[in-house]
Order: sequence, then C-alpha cells, then structure tokens
Amino acid sequence: MKSNYRRCISCRRVGPKESFWRVVRVYPSHQVQLDQGMGRSAYICPDPACLQAAQKKNRLGKALKAKVPPEIYPTLWQRLQSSQNRFQTNAIATGSQPHT
Repeated sequence: MKSNYRRCISCRRVGPKESFWRVVRVYPSHQVQLDQGMGRSAYICPDPACLQAAQKKNRLGKALKAKVPPEIYPTLWQRLQSSQNRFQTNAIATGSQPHT
C-alpha cells in the first residue's frame, strides 16, 4: 500500500488518508476517540453502508482491540448527515444534480 493510503475497516476500499474518518485507541489510556491522538487507529469511509456495517458487526471494536464507547456511533452518524447536507447544498448552488 502506498504511503498515506489507508483501508476502510468495513468495505476494505483503499484510498488517501484524508478520505476516511479516523478512530483512535489512545495509548496508554486505551480510550477510544475520533480524529486525534497517538495509538492504534482504524479508518472508515464516510458512507452510510460502511458505518452501518461497522456498527452492526463491531468492526471498530475488533480493529482497535478495545470496547467502543456508545457515543462514538451517534457522532459519526451526525457527521455523515452534515456532510451529505453540505454536498446537497453545494450541488444546488452550482446547479448540478446530486447523485442518489
């Protein structure tokens, strides 16, 4: 895999690190948090199917080898909703049709 490329824990797609959400098990406290910190990381696509599969099959917990706090998933769902709203707003502003 090329440097700065990561793999989604759900769909296994490979892409630039910036195109994924990062979930971190912080060392040495073993707290699980979003985006920042040093420790074991897992990456997930900002896609409803990936997030749903990760939540249903506990893929974040397995990848991080830690229990994922219940507030992580609602936060990710809110991010997904806001990013989709932003995409639709930009599509309307530019006059292009959003893909469904």
